[in-house]
Formats: sequence, structure tokens, C-alpha cells
Amino acid sequence: MTDTDTVVVGAGHAGLAVSRLLSAAGRDHVVLERGRVGERWRSERWDSLRLQTPNWMTRLPGWRYCGPEPDGYLSAGAFGQFLDRYAASFDAPVLESANVEQVSVATRTSGHRYVVVSDRGTWHARHLVIATGPHGVPHGPAGWSRGVELITAQQYRNPAQLPSGGVLIVGASSSGVQIADELARAGRPVVLAVGRHTRMPRRYRGLDIFWWLSRTGRLARTIDDIRDPGAARREPSLQLVGRNEDLDLAVLQARGVRLTGRLAQIKGGQAWFRADLADSVASADRRMHRLLDAVDKFANAAGLGQELGPPVRPWMVAVPPTPTRLGLRAEGIGTVLLATGYRPSHPWLRLSVTAPDGTIAQRRGVTSAPGVYVVGQRFQHRRDSGYIDGARHNAQAVVAHLLGRAAPLVPTLPAANAAPTS
Repeated sequence: MTDTDTVVVGAGHAGLAVSRLLSAAGRDHVVLERGRVGERWRSERWDSLRLQTPNWMTRLPGWRYCGPEPDGYLSAGAFGQFLDRYAASFDAPVLESANVEQVSVATRTSGHRYVVVSDRGTWHARHLVIATGPHGVPHGPAGWSRGVELITAQQYRNPAQLPSGGVLIVGASSSGVQIADELARAGRPVVLAVGRHTRMPRRYRGLDIFWWLSRTGRLARTIDDIRDPGAARREPSLQLVGRNEDLDLAVLQARGVRLTGRLAQIKGGQAWFRADLADSVASADRRMHRLLDAVDKFANAAGLGQELGPPVRPWMVAVPPTPTRLGLRAEGIGTVLLATGYRPSHPWLRLSVTAPDGTIAQRRGVTSAPGVYVVGQRFQHRRDSGYIDGARHNAQAVVAHLLGRAAPLVPTLPAANAAPTS
């Protein structure tokens, strides 16, 4: 058994951000990672995936992208390499292939608060930082039938991996539309079951949409400014792809993807859908146009109107009559792919810090258990908390509280640490 001040669970970008700040403060700690540094980016992403956010937003405490393509989008593999170099830059105390099996309260005689048991050792610690991210177990439909392969977006790699035939994709947020696009380009028949989604142009008036989200202050909005925090944290991810083109339902329709309403159930080889596609599309368009109206207002107030491109907005999504039932075999559908998000899952966490929905209850990363923190949750405090760039704010707030400081410690950025852009 080993004693340490802090155990960080997870060596993704959020866990490494915490480790960087703890190292700068001289705090003894260990980072336990079930696989390799940035394991999800290496083994739970499809081959062609690129980050949604432009490279200039790839920033962590003491580290940032300084390569030749600030407006490009790193591939998942390149981002994994970026994290490797980040960890090496401060000799992060990461123990890889250490699967955490249990976290519990220590006995009073131990002199520590918590016991962290892994398959590579046990630690006593005063502090615990949970940095496993918002992903848990995938959502799935109730009931299933034989004869059709079921996979999740987490398991998908490329079109050649799937059995021959068409694919029913469930979910039209970021993962769903990107995979639908790739399969359609590969010549696969695709049916996309559309639920609530967030439509957004890749660029507007000549600038990346994240430039606008940042400059208008939307990424810095805090959960305290939101009327319904629960709904905000459940917002679907943006319909964006890591290249300079739009990818939304209108684009997919033009590529031959068939749209349906939300999936209701799959049973006996039949898929049933709700008759709500028109409502979902209209709701997403209203939210998008409200945002773009605000962007135009901001641009005009800042005197940028003459310097920007014209305010051309994405095409309307035509909503044709959609089926409420499909026979999967009759339609030649050999695969159902779930891109429906995840439910929180922390079976190893034996502490009373979870909310009824399974999420870790926190405020600015601080939980009700003394010395226990969380980073990397969606809309943890700022709206950008779920993005790579937002991890630095989460980590700074958590480490400041852990150290008992009024202000977070922010390391100086090095002059250059370019990442490959492939």
C-alpha cells in the first residue's frame, strides 16, 4: 500500500491538466489510467475522426498547439500524440494499465481519507480527483432481435468493419451525422433516426463557429447563468465535422441518407419511429437562427460588418413523409449503429457523491465528500467544460480549492510544442 496526497483517476486531457497543476504546486500525486494516456482517443474513436474544435483551441495548462495549421482540426491519433508529449513535458506520474476497482473511505487509523484499489496496487490518499470524463455506458433501445448486428459509435471504426447491406444509425448529433456521412460516401444505404439535435454551420461569415462562440462569450457562460442547468447539461453535441464544410441533415439528404423520426423501439425485426422529425428539425433550426442573429448583432455592434463575409445561412432541411415502421431485413439493413450518447457509470466509486441520474454531483468540480473532486464533466461550470479547451478552467478551479488558494495556479506556456496535423 502506498501513501500519496492525491490520486487522479484518468489520464485524458482533463486528468493531465490536473496533474500539471499539482506538479507545479509540488504536490505528491499519482494518475491512474486503465489503458494508455488518452486511451479513449486511441481505442474508442473511429479511424477518420478529427476534433470538432480548431487547433488554436487545443490548450491545456502550460501547453498548447503551436503547429502550422491553427485553423485545422487534429485527428484523434494526432491528439493522442499531443497528450503523450504533454505528459512527458512535466514527467507526469502516470501509471498506465491500472484499472481502478474500488474507491472507498479509509479507516480512521490510516491517517488518510480514501483508499483507492487498482489491479496494479492500492493507495491511501487525502484527495481524489475523478477525471474519467462524461462517458459511461452507451444508451441502447429496449428489446432487440437476432439477425441484425448491433454496435455503438464507440465500437465503430470504418465502413469495411460492418457487414454488407444498409445501416440504421440511431442519433443525429455529432457522432451520428459524421458516421452517416462516412457510410454514405462509401456507398452504403443509410437510414438516420433523428432525435433532438443541435444544428450549427462550420463557418459563418468567413469565421469558424467556435471563433464566434468564444468572442460572443457563449463558451464562458457559467451554469449559474442558466435557467435549467439539467437541460443545459443534456444538450446534444453540435452537428459539426472536423473539416471546413457543413455537415447537417440537409447535407446528408443530398448524399442520399434517409431521415426518420426518433427511434421508439426495435422488436421482431421491425423498427418503429415517432412521427416527430418535422418538430425536431424546426426546433434545431430555431435555435441555430437565434444564435446566428446574436452573432450578426455582435458583429454590427463591434463594427465588423464591412470586414466579414455575407450572412449566408445553411439550407433548410426538407422534411418528406417519413416511415413510422421499417422491416430491417426487408430494407436490407444489416447493422444498427447506436450514436445515442452515454449514461454515467462509476461502479468502482463507493462514495456518496452521485446524483439520482448517476452523474457526480458537484459545484465547480467540488463534491460533498471532503477532498473529492471531478473534472471533465459536460457544462461542469462553464459551457466549454466538455471541450478540450475548457479542461484548463476546470482543472484550475479544482486544484485551487484542493490547495486552499484563492486563485488558481496557471503555469507559463512554453514557446512551442507543435503537434502533427495528420
